[in-house]
Amino acid sequence: MKIAMVGQFPPHIGGVGVHIHSLAKELVKNGEEVYVITYPHKDIKNESNFDYMDYNGIKVIGTKGPNITGLRSLFYVLFGTFQLISLIKKENIDIIHGHYIYPAGLIAVLAGIFTKKKVYVTSHGSDMFCLYHQHKFMQPVIKFVLKRADVVLAVSEALKEEILKTGIDGIENKVRLNWNTVDIDEFCPSVLENPDNFKDEFNIPETKQIILFVGNIIKRKNVAKILEAKKQLKSDCVLVVVGGGPLLTNLKEKVKDEGIDDVIFTGPRNDVANIIRSSDILILPSYSESFGLVLIEALACGKPVIGSNVGGIKEIITSDVGLLVEPTDSIGLANAIDSILLDDDLRKKFQSNARNRAMDFAEVDIPYYDEISIEKNNN
Repeated sequence: MKIAMVGQFPPHIGGVGVHIHSLAKELVKNGEEVYVITYPHKDIKNESNFDYMDYNGIKVIGTKGPNITGLRSLFYVLFGTFQLISLIKKENIDIIHGHYIYPAGLIAVLAGIFTKKKVYVTSHGSDMFCLYHQHKFMQPVIKFVLKRADVVLAVSEALKEEILKTGIDGIENKVRLNWNTVDIDEFCPSVLENPDNFKDEFNIPETKQIILFVGNIIKRKNVAKILEAKKQLKSDCVLVVVGGGPLLTNLKEKVKDEGIDDVIFTGPRNDVANIIRSSDILILPSYSESFGLVLIEALACGKPVIGSNVGGIKEIITSDVGLLVEPTDSIGLANAIDSILLDDDLRKKFQSNARNRAMDFAEVDIPYYDEISIEKNNN
């Protein structure tokens, strides 16, 4: 079987890219051919005599066209649709799978209309929780994609319910739950290299515990609330913020203006697993979150987690691996951090259960086979 996926993919950094990569690797392992059409990137180079770059058996195509901030999605739709249609015709693709309802899902659906191929679309969260509600002009586009897709996948129960609320005719018959997964070999408590490399790089004393945030620095991720909590902590710890985004400069200024001690902004990093292993707690205080992939990555590394009591986060964090707090409550967040850092028994309890909880998300669920095999048999 030949499968064409559309969406973010390495070397682009992000949770969707991790999800597509994990799924693609499993498909290749099972003998399928996988192509990925992703955003333009300077490190995606075509191999000689081919229209794609081979990425460990996965054939990756960077779209053509300018990569202009603000117009990136529009150009991706325009060039991605044409490139996907060309790929389908050239390689006789069996399945199209778009990751994110817009823009990748729209590309998948448009190509499916022109080529009569079966289309899967995975909603990863912000497309429904943010884009759909905050930008009314996008609602017709999102509903169009959901209506024309043959199968709609959601990465959490909360997201599945949000899709059902659209009231699209027949949506309940084609929406499926498809959890995000974690690579338990990459994200694990033990490490071959020196686990203190990260602390050495940023001159973090051995006596200092590390509380960690990993993600995009955007309003929805609520990083400012961690800074507010940091000012109220009793624990002697360092806050490490990994990631980039439009609010990064503002948050750095907030730290400087308010004299918040022991805060390190690293920017985007490719060694997230090693940084998590060097930390003591991972925090995800988002206002909304469909899943929270970084939570299961931290759990797989044996780390306690703290998250806001919203969406898919509360489906991941159980009472034996971490704590839930309200996203607007900086005092509650500070108390949760202190309760773990200052209580050895509680911390050890969470650490001992973390890896087992992550194992619940270790198996990659391939969404294609049953329905496709039934369809082929019927034909």
